[in-house]
Amino acid sequence: MGAAIALIVGVASALASLGSTSLLIVLWGGAKTAFPLDAALMLGLALGALAWLLARRGRPASLPMTLAGAGFALVWTLAAGGDPYRLELGPLWNRLAPLAAGGLAGFATAYGLRGVRLDRPDGEVWELVGLRLLRGAAFLVFVFMVVFPFWAMIAASLKPRAEFLADPANLGLPLHVFSEGFWPGLQKMFVGYREVLVTFHFLRYIGNTAFVATSTTVITLALAVLGAYAVARLEFRGRAVMERAILLTYMFPAIVLAIPLYTVFTQLGLRDNLFGLIIVYLAQTLPVALYMLRSYFETIPASLEEAGLIDGCSRFEVIWRITLPLALPALASVGLYVFMIAWNEFLFAFMFLDTPELFTLSRGMVGLNSQEVPRQFLMAGAVIVTVPIMVLFFWFEKYLVGGLTAGGVKG
Repeated sequence: MGAAIALIVGVASALASLGSTSLLIVLWGGAKTAFPLDAALMLGLALGALAWLLARRGRPASLPMTLAGAGFALVWTLAAGGDPYRLELGPLWNRLAPLAAGGLAGFATAYGLRGVRLDRPDGEVWELVGLRLLRGAAFLVFVFMVVFPFWAMIAASLKPRAEFLADPANLGLPLHVFSEGFWPGLQKMFVGYREVLVTFHFLRYIGNTAFVATSTTVITLALAVLGAYAVARLEFRGRAVMERAILLTYMFPAIVLAIPLYTVFTQLGLRDNLFGLIIVYLAQTLPVALYMLRSYFETIPASLEEAGLIDGCSRFEVIWRITLPLALPALASVGLYVFMIAWNEFLFAFMFLDTPELFTLSRGMVGLNSQEVPRQFLMAGAVIVTVPIMVLFFWFEKYLVGGLTAGGVKG
């Protein structure tokens, strides 16, 4: 039974490692390659057998298994004539790619079998190994679903127009442009970004979007802090109704409110105006910000605020000096959430903005979706829209997770 477990983990690790390497070769170099199923099966069986033999003498280490996987892959490469991947990258890369994939397979096998007693397997061992295999498969699927579309977008945005039209399915980077020199090649590769930022005025759209998103975030946080604190701490008539109304307002989908808001804002002269767009975004973001902050404020001990009141602080001083410093994780997570909504919102920006000088990024993307505009310009615009919010998200990700979960348990 222990040998069966080791063989299963070895084959799964080899399939995942060689498959990932094949995909990386296609995405990075654009080379045509076939997934070496025969090599993956043989490598996996060899790694599983080695893991079983090592387990009889003690716990298998990551380094020996990694070296063994690289060695098995090298032997298979030489036996297959030096090109098991059937690559078009040259003799050196034809050997390095299987070597790296074999080493990764060996490490993955050792990692998957860590802490597993192969000499005395029981039901818990099968459950543990099964969960690890499922988790690894889910991780690979998730990474593929996230990375593949984004990479396709980046690769398309960097290609010359003629090359993109000749082979749209090629997802490799156009590294051949550097044969003319580094700086000329760099200019040729990023011509789409230069055209989008300058010719299609995306620099102005970035400024408009940053102004709208920042203003929406600041105003939402200012109003949400006061409203959420009042609901969480103060006793007043209609408090229960207000708590229910917060979520009830958020339940209305944006498409239902689009036509009434369009009519009202047109009559008030707030359409085709960035300040009118900020007001619309406040109606979307304020309810959820109130709900999230109220849940967090309820976790802060009321005795801390009572001590501040006893020491002579006013209610606003208590909020500023005691409550807000303790609520910084929640404020960061809510602020990031609101900023992301305002940055990516399209429906109201498309309906309310008509003047090109006032367009936001999402509204400006409509101008790139045309038959007259090359597809790589559209992809470059999509990258420009996506990358800033991705960087901001990963920078504040720890605050986002902490703030969203901190209000889930009281006490």
